[in-house]
Amino acid sequence: MSKASVEEIKLQSDGLRGVIGEVVGDAGVTHVEEDQAILMKFHGTYQQDDRDKRAALTKEKKEKAWSFMVRSKMPGGRISAEQWLIHDELCRLSEGSLRLTNRQGIQLHGVLKGNLKEVIAGICRSGLTTMGACGDVVRNTMGPAAPVKSGVHEDAQALTEEISQRFLWRSQAYADIWLDGEKLSPEWLAAPEVDPAVREKTASGEEDPIYGKAYLPRKFKMAVAIEPVNDTDVYSQDVGFVPHVVGGEVAGYTILVGGGFGMSHGQLSTRPFLAQPLAYVPREHVVDATEAIVTVQRDHGNRTERKNARMKYTVQTMGLEAFRAAVQDRLPTVRLEEPKPVAFDSVEDSLGWYEQGDGRWYCAVHVSMGRVTDRDGGPQYLSAFNEIAKVLGLPFVITPNTNVVVAEVGAEQRAVVDAILAKHGVPHADGMTRTRRVAHACVALPTCGLSLSESERALPGVLDEVDGVLRELGLEDDPVLIRMTGCPNGCGRPYNADFGFVGRAPNKYAMFVGGSIAGDRLAGLEQKTVLLADIPGAIRGFLEAYKGERTAGETFSAWFGRTRPVGPAPDPEQFHVELAARAEKLAGEKLTAEG
Repeated sequence: MSKASVEEIKLQSDGLRGVIGEVVGDAGVTHVEEDQAILMKFHGTYQQDDRDKRAALTKEKKEKAWSFMVRSKMPGGRISAEQWLIHDELCRLSEGSLRLTNRQGIQLHGVLKGNLKEVIAGICRSGLTTMGACGDVVRNTMGPAAPVKSGVHEDAQALTEEISQRFLWRSQAYADIWLDGEKLSPEWLAAPEVDPAVREKTASGEEDPIYGKAYLPRKFKMAVAIEPVNDTDVYSQDVGFVPHVVGGEVAGYTILVGGGFGMSHGQLSTRPFLAQPLAYVPREHVVDATEAIVTVQRDHGNRTERKNARMKYTVQTMGLEAFRAAVQDRLPTVRLEEPKPVAFDSVEDSLGWYEQGDGRWYCAVHVSMGRVTDRDGGPQYLSAFNEIAKVLGLPFVITPNTNVVVAEVGAEQRAVVDAILAKHGVPHADGMTRTRRVAHACVALPTCGLSLSESERALPGVLDEVDGVLRELGLEDDPVLIRMTGCPNGCGRPYNADFGFVGRAPNKYAMFVGGSIAGDRLAGLEQKTVLLADIPGAIRGFLEAYKGERTAGETFSAWFGRTRPVGPAPDPEQFHVELAARAEKLAGEKLTAEG
């Protein structure tokens, strides 16, 4: 096992090459050493093992059941029928399912090392890539899922592709290792040419002008959202983009910075932050402005302590105005303007049938926990989407809520799509509570090495019980956002949900309450530990109070904000000290002040 730091490993990697090619090609070993596993993240794959089998294998003195997760990068979640079917073929080389991610990608789990090159090469030759889907670089850029034919929606998608092209890392290592030197050519819009005056300010001085030899201090996430739908959760991103529309066309974007949700239980130096408005930038300068932001993080981010290396900490340490000044300094030909007001009302997907605006339709289909598989005695998601791709050749969009949009449907094809979904037992969202339609969990066990508790395999059972409570109280059509994640890194984005459950230990979760269905408010710690079996009861108490105290038309989020203090944000105590303890402390401070 390597004792070198991640920063040292990157610097010594020869452009992220390491000895990946040699170890992947060595049929005599089932896994790679830690330093190479770190580098392989940049190539879009994580080394994992089956934790369901770990204890038994250890007892038998056998090695872990090693495998790899491979993640596809697809800006805005767009994937053609042909690309989908290639992923289906490749999933036969994995554990057999496609896992949709809440960053609009697809993950293949359980890929053995001997199949890794075939899987990654197959994804690349489909016109997508895994390059930069993981690692300390700009990850998949998210965009609005609804394939509406409007200038605003089309520009938002174009921006996701332009950003993705601009921030691909430049080393030849990826092509040499996985594609035998073949040039990587993702089917995305080309990025606009960088302003030479901007590049002079942002250049790293190395072969890769943006990333240099050390790349970024930590992962970097970006998303575009169109008001009033915050489906991409822009406040949770390192950088968020919100279009300013004039006369039906995008004039520019308000840019938000400094969001991010990863933290560690009880460590006051780590906590979630919501992104803050930084500036408004005319459309033609947005990608250059993004390069300025990314390179400020490259040069000022914390490279000593990885727990504090995300850009949210850089913004907090520098202060928003100093951060803005550093960005402005790298934009000599662009003036950062005051951000435009932005407002959102929901992170939800609009499930069901909708017109695209060009005579065609799209259908947003709910996929439980984003797991596309043929379930025993349940929905045959994989067969359904494969048949739609094969028979109708229709493209898909992966949504930030891990659902699937079937796009470009002709009016005469609607009945065929409905028949295919019904044939394979895919449920219609109309029969679901509004809570179930938007609930989400991260993958967690058995493959995630960081998970402290179940998530994807636990939340559906919790929702079964919560659904009963909602129907009993007549709240089945009220928007209530529940998210679960297996560890405090927060991949399931629990910290801005109405109810967020964060794994602490097997069957034990920290309970956060008081976020928002719009994704624009952080929750507070309600209980340090709640047992899995007790979660529905804990939620019930709040729902009963909401029903009794709400005003006409008031959502759960609005009611909670009106009646229950969640504390100021960002306040470390909000995430590490229980609500009751905070309230007692505040009461004591008030008495002291009055006395």
